[in-house]
Amino acid sequence: MSTSIDSFGAKGTLEVGENSYEIFRLSAVPGTEKLPYALKVLAENLLRTEDGANITGDHIRAIANWDPSADPSIEIQFTPARVIMQDFTGVPCIVDLATMREAVAVLGGDPEKVNPLSPAEMVIDHSVILDVFGTPDAYERNVELEYERNAERYQFLRWGQGAFDDFKVVPPGTGIVHQVNIEYLARTVMTRNGQAYPDTCVGTDSHTTMVNGLGVLGWGVGGIEAEAAMLGQPVSMLIPRVVGFKLTGEIKPGVTATDVVLTVTDMLRRHGVVGKFVEFYGKGVAEVPLANRATLGNMSPEFGSTAAIFPIDGETINYLRLTGRSDEQLALIEAYAKEQGMWHDADHEPEYSEYLELDLSTVVPSIAGPKRPQDRILLSEAKEAFRRDIHTYVTNGTAAAHSALDEAVEESFPASDPVEPSTAHDDIVKVQSAANGATGRPSQPVKVVTKDRGEFILDHGAVAVAGITSCTNTSNPSVMIGAALLARNAVEKGLSSKPWVKTNMAPGSQVVTDYYEKAGLWPYLEKLGFYLGGYGCTTCIGNTGPLPEEISQAVNDNDLSVTAVLSGNRNFEGRISPDVKMNYLASPPLVIAYAIAGTMDFDFETDALGQDQQGNDVFLKDIWPSAQEIDDTIKSAINQDMFRKSYADVFKGDDRWRGLSTPEGNTFEWAQDSTYVRKAPYFDGMTREPQPVEDIKGARVLAALGDSVTTDHISPAGAIKSGTPAAQYLEANGVERKDFNSLGSRRGNHEVMIRGTFANIRLRNELLDDVSGGYTRDFTLEGGPQSFIYDASQNYQTAGIPLVVLGGKEYGSGSSRDWAAKGTVLLGVKAVITESFERIHRSNLIGMGVIPLQFPAGETYKSLGLDGTETFDIEGITKLNEGVTPKTMKVTATKEDGSKVTFDAVVRIDTPGEADYYRNGGILQYVLRNMIKG
Repeated sequence: MSTSIDSFGAKGTLEVGENSYEIFRLSAVPGTEKLPYALKVLAENLLRTEDGANITGDHIRAIANWDPSADPSIEIQFTPARVIMQDFTGVPCIVDLATMREAVAVLGGDPEKVNPLSPAEMVIDHSVILDVFGTPDAYERNVELEYERNAERYQFLRWGQGAFDDFKVVPPGTGIVHQVNIEYLARTVMTRNGQAYPDTCVGTDSHTTMVNGLGVLGWGVGGIEAEAAMLGQPVSMLIPRVVGFKLTGEIKPGVTATDVVLTVTDMLRRHGVVGKFVEFYGKGVAEVPLANRATLGNMSPEFGSTAAIFPIDGETINYLRLTGRSDEQLALIEAYAKEQGMWHDADHEPEYSEYLELDLSTVVPSIAGPKRPQDRILLSEAKEAFRRDIHTYVTNGTAAAHSALDEAVEESFPASDPVEPSTAHDDIVKVQSAANGATGRPSQPVKVVTKDRGEFILDHGAVAVAGITSCTNTSNPSVMIGAALLARNAVEKGLSSKPWVKTNMAPGSQVVTDYYEKAGLWPYLEKLGFYLGGYGCTTCIGNTGPLPEEISQAVNDNDLSVTAVLSGNRNFEGRISPDVKMNYLASPPLVIAYAIAGTMDFDFETDALGQDQQGNDVFLKDIWPSAQEIDDTIKSAINQDMFRKSYADVFKGDDRWRGLSTPEGNTFEWAQDSTYVRKAPYFDGMTREPQPVEDIKGARVLAALGDSVTTDHISPAGAIKSGTPAAQYLEANGVERKDFNSLGSRRGNHEVMIRGTFANIRLRNELLDDVSGGYTRDFTLEGGPQSFIYDASQNYQTAGIPLVVLGGKEYGSGSSRDWAAKGTVLLGVKAVITESFERIHRSNLIGMGVIPLQFPAGETYKSLGLDGTETFDIEGITKLNEGVTPKTMKVTATKEDGSKVTFDAVVRIDTPGEADYYRNGGILQYVLRNMIKG
């Protein structure tokens, strides 16, 4: 049961029916009653895990006395109740656990003791690619291809599913991680070892925040934090500012949840919520269906907040009941939330740091694009916006201050003379022709002849991809049923999708298929080409699959700026398809409408989608389903049995999954020829007791970097380019270039990942003049010639020379990426000295055994006269062996002429827990040694 020292006397009992649970009552701590919901969850977390060292009474008092107007400054240790992963980012976590088992065995311990200490669940949803579309067998063929490509990874994960306690895998073809989370995995109130407490989670995917819609506090983290949480270690964070977002009114007919979320994203981006919690409150909250709450929570990364949460209320309970949770669980959730003051009370308004308000009745249909989710466009202005934006893409692919195309646009559509709404094909050709004269591009739309789709004209703005996909919207029956009813109405009017549109349909769970079938709507979707392609995260992450060959060739040969319309949450340039330059987020019904329209150069109010059998023009308003019909269909087509049936055997998988040849035993049999999954090297040579930490002597600089170097600059990501160390490794291991795949898919192989660390083409290492990319100077060779960072690192390590990295302000900002820290340590870096750190990357470095130091206030390596050619000695590290974390350490940089620069670097080991991790060589080593002792 409890391990808390309970200095507030908060521990007590909650009786619910015939069951009794240990709880920690917030009422024992004065001040907590006025906190926002999200901070009450954090306060309970601290009460329950108070240990007197990392989590003290002062931390609990700090949160109880939270000053809404203060900037975050107080660091706390948050212990999430569980961890959720997807397969791309989760594989390295399981590789590390598997490697820990072997390390425990080598050190004489019991390998079976290495298990997640908090429940850990992985949903395999990021590996299905929609290669096949628009055919009845698309789903089967895509799943076959998925298993062919990912057999090595899946065998490994299936082994993990059997080998580890408290680790469960939801096999491929089930659904999208965040939808499976809200429909099945989320508890809202956890029960474990006789305790009841709020369900909280961290996940290895940024859209983990979708679960905030259920009142579950959680967000996306990097792999190191996820592994630490899995192994019972807290996540370090600052008590945040909380933005109160008041909802009033009701959405109007014809407006979707997608329109609401694009409006909220736009508002919060403008307001600025990075690093803050957003909490929805007010009388309007009760009117927001749970699926819409999840849609809003999901978009938290797009507006930049850490979390975007709704408190628990009657609507939460109704949704949990619909999705098949037990009556016993529902009774506990309601009783616990009311006991702890966590039940939403519209008349009790907490204090917030900042306030926003949205009257839902003012929301109008919207899309977002062509390259960012916050770039909202009113649907009524979409055609005009497309014509304004197209010039950016028809010139050299980058916006010019004022180009020939601007003049052409102004000439055709003067600002004082708005465009007459029409299909206006001649007008846009005229614009292109004027521009193409200046750019040398073809001045006419292109005729395309295909084998199975007939002949057609392809033009700028053509919708090449129409994808109903992603966690944001496929979890929401109102927009999914709305899309299917619109499809039915369109088919009955004789409309069809254009032949050049790749129609993708990838629901977030199998329940969507069930309710489509019960409502008799699948045939209409299929008639428009929206056959089931897979259950997984597809178009949104670039798993769109290739365009038909003839279309792809026409687009690339003629440099056409074609478009994608998707119901996802991300539309960054190059993300959706390499052939598509302009990407628009839209609701599922609008995705289908654009598939019928076939172009972004379209005004739904005035342009007809086609003609019916009688030759009458058909407009969007003629096929848009009414709110009443959507609601009636939801009520008649969706029931609790669907969820219970769909999730009854969710971890078992289909015949393919069960038929995988999987190693047995409590340790994994690593395949020596695998280029995807390899044993991690972190525990090589590890001893039962930590060796004393040592001062750093004679270190060389691997990289001297500027301000705002992000984890994207450091961490391996994207394509594997020929000629780079990663490509050379794969080729040496018999992998052909066409099978390189991406760095992301190979995260389970440290050999590939080390070679991609600090290899971003935009990284600028000040050791070199006017060179960008993964290069440095190798001082193990005469004259210190230019070399790949990886190659130099290997030479330094062979020579026994430690390495340091120098940096500027905000080092490690951006997304939390575990390989930014893992790659750093595996390259032989012992210390990183910067002007300032992003908080999570700083803690990740310590978690991998790298010491983070800061230059004295106001100083930089340049102001100190350093250029990176020096050798570095760092004194004072040995004090950590005595249990003391010094505030500063003496750094001596010796230049090539023998002169020295000395300064006191500020030590950024900020908590007792971090000092323990560093002394042990990293967080995983710390946990492993404690497991052996235990």
